[in-house]
Amino acid sequence: MKKVLASIGIGNASVDTILPSDTVYPGETIDADVQIVGGDVEQEVGTIRFEIETRYRTEEGYREADVDRFTLTEGLTIQPDEETVREVTIDVPYSTPVTYGNVDVWIETELDIDLAVDPEDTDYLDVQPTPRLQTVFDAMDGLGFSLRTAECEADPYGRYTAGRGFVQEFEFRASSGEFRGRVDEVELVSQPGPDELDLFVEVDRRGGMLSELAETDERLTRTTITSTDTERVRAELRSLIEQHS
Repeated sequence: MKKVLASIGIGNASVDTILPSDTVYPGETIDADVQIVGGDVEQEVGTIRFEIETRYRTEEGYREADVDRFTLTEGLTIQPDEETVREVTIDVPYSTPVTYGNVDVWIETELDIDLAVDPEDTDYLDVQPTPRLQTVFDAMDGLGFSLRTAECEADPYGRYTAGRGFVQEFEFRASSGEFRGRVDEVELVSQPGPDELDLFVEVDRRGGMLSELAETDERLTRTTITSTDTERVRAELRSLIEQHS
């Protein structure tokens, strides 16, 4: 009877991934422990699966997406009430969204147990910007722009990425400074990497009704950020916004 109950998740083994901290940075490698506790019966664990996940907005609502996934292929037999720990190294991809605004990112751990409900564990992450992206945020603040929204959105036509399906867009409003009254908003989409950050910049000019209806008040450009010098990046962004405002 215990085996039957375990097959539907009652008295099943459990799993818990212990992270050194829930605060992480894209591009970072973290070491974690996976704690597995046996249930009421002996069970064979084939693999341990990990997924870094988020959700993004579509026209139909929100959809979940994998940022990355990998598997520990070492199998094990877990006895009733036995406790065991497996070490795992997790690479946080550079493409991981930062958890600003309405954005959630989590690690889901799953035990693959034959003929049973697979036990799961979910750990939410606090994903902070890379140094270059933080420099961009500081530069925008210095230009009088305040961050209004940070949303993961569908990118069905691959406007910014090929095959991934979604991007994270940061929307800034000119609340003070030289661009207040000249620019409605600036939208940024970043693609961080180990040595540089590709940045798509869309400037929405403060135009008239006809230009807004025709979307002729929007200008999209692209630049590459290699520096973490805030003054240098601020000057570069000022020049880009000037050219397209």
